Amino acid sequence: MSLTDAPMFVPTSEPIAQLERLGDEIAELSAHVEAATARLLDLIREFDARSGWNNGFRTCAEWLSWRVGLDPGAAREKVRVARALGGLPLLAGALARGELSYAKVRALTRVATPETEARLVTVGRSGTAAHVEQIVRAWRRMDRKVEAREAARQHEGRMLHVYRDDDGSVVLRGRLTPEVGTLLQRALEAAREALYQRNRHERPAHSSANPALDLPTRPQQQADALALLAETALQHALDPGAPGDRYQVVVHVDAPVLADPDQPGESALEHGGCQPRGDAA
Repeated sequence: MSLTDAPMFVPTSEPIAQLERLGDEIAELSAHVEAATARLLDLIREFDARSGWNNGFRTCAEWLSWRVGLDPGAAREKVRVARALGGLPLLAGALARGELSYAKVRALTRVATPETEARLVTVGRSGTAAHVEQIVRAWRRMDRKVEAREAARQHEGRMLHVYRDDDGSVVLRGRLTPEVGTLLQRALEAAREALYQRNRHERPAHSSANPALDLPTRPQQQADALALLAETALQHALDPGAPGDRYQVVVHVDAPVLADPDQPGESALEHGGCQPRGDAA
């Protein structure tokens, strides 16, 4: 066999080998970062569900912004993704194993459901983060019709039953749209706070040395707050006041979404729940 028939071996230069090792280390460390992010989101979800932020802050995102130093928009997105992953075990597992980046998972959770997440995990593995964003935007265009139908269904399903029980107590059972429900929650929060301040100043001298023992339970506070809302509404002849004086419901909308509903970003009520993008824009 001649020398020209021998296989050619081109040795890899040491600088190139060093760069390849650096690249491998970057990829490995990135996988660890994604796994740590998955754990962080698990903790945020539990903290949020247990209202650990409810010690002077209005939302979990507001607490995160203060405690961790996140931008408010990034904090809201962390909370949104954390909540979504609670019902999307396949996406949560792929993030925890470092198979999908947080950027991909964040995009996919905007459209994923338990029925579609298996397909979306495959989409995430087969493309770049930019590619995933493009697919999510296209998916959203299809979902906007579904979203509109869902909003109409919620509106049609609104109801409130008020009836007397056998002992004379009044029982309430209802279903509200996300916007009206959030408005009611904010009003109840304001009424509870007003009652707390009133009771704190009127607390009798013979009451317990531990103020916490004198507090009614949370359901009792809710009932008292609703009674205060009813009294206040009747005293003011059901006048909601000028628009600027009303207790407002805050909707957080990312700037790109205002310009184009197909752009990545979120449109969400401050205390949870999605807002139809067409309404927000």
